[in-house]
Amino acid sequence: FISNMSNVTLVIPAKNEPESLPKVLDELKSFKVNKLIVMSKDDIKTLEAIKVYEENILFQSGKGFGNALREGINSVTTKYFCVFNADGSFDPKDLEKLEEKLDNGSDFVFSSRYLKGAGTEDDTILTFIGNFLFTFICNLLFRLKISDVLYTYVMGSTNLFKSLDMKYDDFSFCVELPIRAKKKNYILADLPSFERSRIAGIKKVNEFRDGFLILISILRLLISNK
Repeated sequence: FISNMSNVTLVIPAKNEPESLPKVLDELKSFKVNKLIVMSKDDIKTLEAIKVYEENILFQSGKGFGNALREGINSVTTKYFCVFNADGSFDPKDLEKLEEKLDNGSDFVFSSRYLKGAGTEDDTILTFIGNFLFTFICNLLFRLKISDVLYTYVMGSTNLFKSLDMKYDDFSFCVELPIRAKKKNYILADLPSFERSRIAGIKKVNEFRDGFLILISILRLLISNK
């Protein structure tokens, strides 16, 4: 059985994922969903690993996780986009639930590792504490009412995303998206999801450096009028 999700484009940021990305693409074969891989032109190993898949590839003009997603989503033409990691940590069985939530009136739906029925194989004590604090701060300052602000398994309206004027190139994307959407009074929702272990077991996030950048971005968004 192939699930028909022709209204959705998965935007897959890929950086040094020659081992993981082919397995992710194999798993997605049971979903009739559009896919757009966003990567650096210099990432020869990953490009070589997926050459037999004939997927759409966008070579990002800048650098960084946020830059890849911004450029990728801004090129999407389907009704919905979905951020989908190349490392195997996102479970594609959640895709239909995300789309259903959008069809029922939400503008952006954020997967959560901390709602009832959810979980994670990837969290460390440090990342758990950091996520709790950032989620608390964002909910306090911006009233997001979502439970997992750093888990960027999100699906949303493509047109509404393009109205957000996203700016950040780094991992601050994860807080910038819900905050800018909330400022425009778009409807945010979350649903439980289980984060799997990364196939290659390698994290791209530096907890201290990226945590500091995220904190600075939250403060900038707080004082910004947009």
